[in-house]
Amino acid sequence: MINGQNGHLNQGYTSDLTFNIPIMNTPNALEDLKVNLKLKLATLWASFMFLYTYVDYFHLYMPGKIEELLQGHVFEFDITQGFILLALVFVTIPVLMIFFSVALPAKINRRTNLIVATLYIPYMLFNLAGETWIHMVFGAVVEVALLGLIIGYAWKWPRESSEKQAFAK
Repeated sequence: MINGQNGHLNQGYTSDLTFNIPIMNTPNALEDLKVNLKLKLATLWASFMFLYTYVDYFHLYMPGKIEELLQGHVFEFDITQGFILLALVFVTIPVLMIFFSVALPAKINRRTNLIVATLYIPYMLFNLAGETWIHMVFGAVVEVALLGLIIGYAWKWPRESSEKQAFAK
């Protein structure tokens, strides 16, 4: 901690001067490991998929929704093979993004994450149309926040240094 009399750091301590919080140097200090960007993106897509699935699942708890399904309707749409196929495609894309975020090369990975996450924001908001239940609004807000994080991380994808590029040639 900073000594008020002479402005020197006390021995055995470092100080985060921004917040003035003393941090002890101990052998048991936790290491803050750097997480690979591809793993961050995959984890965000997995989190998005869990929430996407549970929001739809909890939707069934709302009065009248199961009866609506049994009558062959979802919102304003008739349930047909085409509707179910389209719904499955919309679920499959983010599922695949979990894998693609880890497996694709950086340049394609960045573009794919930017495009898919950007396209899913209006889709998630469309799914909210006509809903007044707070759990649906909360789910949509968190889904859009997760997609925003995906866009942010992909947008700021680190560039290779000129030394690495020259060495690779």
